[in-house]
Amino acid sequence: MTVGKAWLSTALFLVGLVANLNPALAENKAPSVTDWPAIEEAAKGQTVQWNAWGGAENINAYIDWVGDRMEALYGVSVNHVRLSDTAEAVSRVIAEKAAGRIDDGSVDLIWINGENFVAMKERGLLETPGWATALPNWEYVDVEGKPTVVTDFTVATDGLESPWGMAKLTFWHDTARTAAADLPASAKEIAAWLKDNPGRFTYPAPPDFVGSTFLKQLLAETAPKDIDLSQPATDETFPAATKAMFAMLDEMRPNLWRSGQRHPENYPAMKALLADGEIDILFAFNPGEASSGIAAGELPETVRPLPFPGGTLGNSHFVAVPFNAANREGALLLANFLISPEAQIRKENPEIWGDPTVLDVASLPEDDRKAFGALPLGVATPSPAETGPVLVEPHGSWQDRLEAEWEKRYVVGG
Repeated sequence: MTVGKAWLSTALFLVGLVANLNPALAENKAPSVTDWPAIEEAAKGQTVQWNAWGGAENINAYIDWVGDRMEALYGVSVNHVRLSDTAEAVSRVIAEKAAGRIDDGSVDLIWINGENFVAMKERGLLETPGWATALPNWEYVDVEGKPTVVTDFTVATDGLESPWGMAKLTFWHDTARTAAADLPASAKEIAAWLKDNPGRFTYPAPPDFVGSTFLKQLLAETAPKDIDLSQPATDETFPAATKAMFAMLDEMRPNLWRSGQRHPENYPAMKALLADGEIDILFAFNPGEASSGIAAGELPETVRPLPFPGGTLGNSHFVAVPFNAANREGALLLANFLISPEAQIRKENPEIWGDPTVLDVASLPEDDRKAFGALPLGVATPSPAETGPVLVEPHGSWQDRLEAEWEKRYVVGG
């Protein structure tokens, strides 16, 4: 036993000596995000486990293209782990931290949304602050013109996540069947309209992101003005802020598609309902979605924007690197590629996806500016005047509570 202790003491001494001589080697430090050549070298041969929503084929196809480009440019593979809910990936990271798995995590990159970002930031589950703003392509990001690229659900990102697309809740209708003047011009008008048009509207069941966004839109329109939705929801503010909203949802429910007993799973399912003539109103968190759907033959060519003059929610969407990403360098390289002009031009094309860019197009090299300028907007992509002003997202804590209360009222409670 004494000999064993002596050997252990000697071994620890030698480890300490090596650490003093070469701290980087002893601590097995990963390359700094500011040392981009080292990042690129370390990333070669890695397979990035990108956990991202997999519910839309056009987005899945875009992610496949990104994987092909990453392989060709950097020798990095991308595995799209398709999620139905971002919380699936977040739960894995939480479980790994609890189990002490600190350097070989199963999740390398997450397409993340606001409430999950807030939860991960508060729990210290993300790559060190400032990595996103240190990416080489960050110089092109439009921080001044698109301030939501540095805030997420009112919370400062602190460079803990990288924006890769813009979003604004947008509504559409099929002009072959309906006239905009006969349809509601805000979310809170839908309940009254449904009384005369039963079954002609629905929304995806939360926690689907588009369904939850509809709840937040209704909340933003109906919450008392003296309640600041940019602050965290509390046991006192939540009931007061949501009283009118849930009263309206209760009023809507029997007049929804399928009498409110069923909800479409997600936006693609809702899109199919409009295409089949079962509902009259479609909405998504991307102004280019309908144009993309028309280009893909999924929606009638007569679909056009439904103006909401009072405005709709808008934000940016992001990718984040967990603190224990096994393929950290590949994930950083991927995040940087996602904000490259090449990737952003392709993503904004409505024939591909139609997702608006986070870049300051005016700051780009001439060829890239011309490429953006040549993109077709798409026949169903609204102008800013048609979508109205941008309403600020509530603090991320509101979404958690909204989803839980919605399930309690309409799923558990029947």
